[in-house]
Amino acid sequence: MEWGMGGQGVEQQPGRGTFSSMARRVEHPAAGYKKIFETVEELNEPLPAKISGVIPSWLGGSLLRMGPGLFEVGGEPYYHLFDGQALMHKFDLKNGQVTYYRKFIRTDAYVRAMTENRVVLTEFGTAAYPDPCKNIFSRFFTYFRGIEVTDNCLVNICPIGEDFYAVTETNYITKVDLCKYLSVNGVTAHPHTDADGTVYNIGNCFGKNMSLAYNIVKIPPAQKDKSDPLEKSQVLVQLPSSSRLKPSYVHSFGITDNYFVFVEQPVKINLFKFLSAWSVRGATYMDCFESNDSMGTWFHLATKDPADYLSSHKFRTSAFNIFHHINAYEEQGFIVVDLCTWKGKSRGRIWCPCPTPQLLLFFAVTALSGSNLKSSFLDQDRINYSLCSGKKYSFAYGLGLNHFIPDRIVKLNVQTKETLVWQEDECYPSEPLFVPTPGATEEDDGVLLSIVVKPGAERPGFLLVLDAMKLTELARAEVNAIIPVTFHGIYKP
Repeated sequence: MEWGMGGQGVEQQPGRGTFSSMARRVEHPAAGYKKIFETVEELNEPLPAKISGVIPSWLGGSLLRMGPGLFEVGGEPYYHLFDGQALMHKFDLKNGQVTYYRKFIRTDAYVRAMTENRVVLTEFGTAAYPDPCKNIFSRFFTYFRGIEVTDNCLVNICPIGEDFYAVTETNYITKVDLCKYLSVNGVTAHPHTDADGTVYNIGNCFGKNMSLAYNIVKIPPAQKDKSDPLEKSQVLVQLPSSSRLKPSYVHSFGITDNYFVFVEQPVKINLFKFLSAWSVRGATYMDCFESNDSMGTWFHLATKDPADYLSSHKFRTSAFNIFHHINAYEEQGFIVVDLCTWKGKSRGRIWCPCPTPQLLLFFAVTALSGSNLKSSFLDQDRINYSLCSGKKYSFAYGLGLNHFIPDRIVKLNVQTKETLVWQEDECYPSEPLFVPTPGATEEDDGVLLSIVVKPGAERPGFLLVLDAMKLTELARAEVNAIIPVTFHGIYKP
């Protein structure tokens, strides 16, 4: 993975955001949290951390996290959180000591932006315009040479073979174009990985008769001949789209021991608008989203081995929206699917029948409303993934939100609905990542790692280490640096 030098901008003193009305001034609940949406610089050398508490002796490795770190270039702002240029963070843990390091990923989007000192590629919520130095005729023809897709891979990190790749939701992972190997127009930032290193993902494509479809793809593990696993990627199975020209937005999908689970939601991408408005009016990705609640939400199933779409097991529910799958597993002839949904509910649990002659569908939303879970955010990697992915499980870990601002870490027992919470004043954590204790036999025997920002403190950023069983603090590693928001990441032992 190639990292670059030099983000622009400096870190400023923490401030407190407010808004006003004619009657009163009300302090924003995020307070100084706005600091983590500001441009920061790279680090030329790792920063040593100040340790409080005791880091478990077995915890030795690297926490890698992705997120935006450059929020403006050449005086032009990036208008959405998903647009800031990709910054990789690394906390190294060794012998009870911790260091922090960060670098910008040398994507084409970043290199060209820094070289031309302007926004060059259109991002999720920021439109790029042609070079103002070009004449009108040159700019006109530039519009029709094809759409340049951003490779700003700021969402997650994915191991493929013996390497690690930064990923987003276009058809680029770092600097590798998947279109060279697979028929997909984009893939999710949340692939699944088997114990042997095999990677599965899903992306939209054009199927038969130019109709839309979704391809589940397979990338094999590290090759004995040291060849690139991406060159041996393959489409396992194709799932049909419910709409001919408007694919659903796909952020993640489910997987069990024997099945793939794809949830086709009513949030749609208008391809006509994408192709026409983009070229003529400088639209962004965000401008091309629309909702079609009348279609409901569709559940698609496919078998894994051999891979086959189960057309007779396509189920429709009332409309809801989804970003993250938490987990899915098979139990007593049913597939249980745990989802983070929104539109009146913060989480949903779905039971679909496994492929048997008895074709029934049972749908239920669990009673998980409460102060700790309201507007909660949980992700498919925030379980004991190595032990429980695709299998029955009990514990999930996520963030509790306050006015869309994450201010607590939540542990949820999905079987009993019991919760535990870690929270501290003026502290804003990133999603927790579970690391199991070596040789553990209990599902929640391990630690949670979270990057926490505490604006205004002497050391405003720290790595938090929690006991995953009790959700109590074991240690924190404080660094003298403001850390921007991070989305997802991995722990590499």
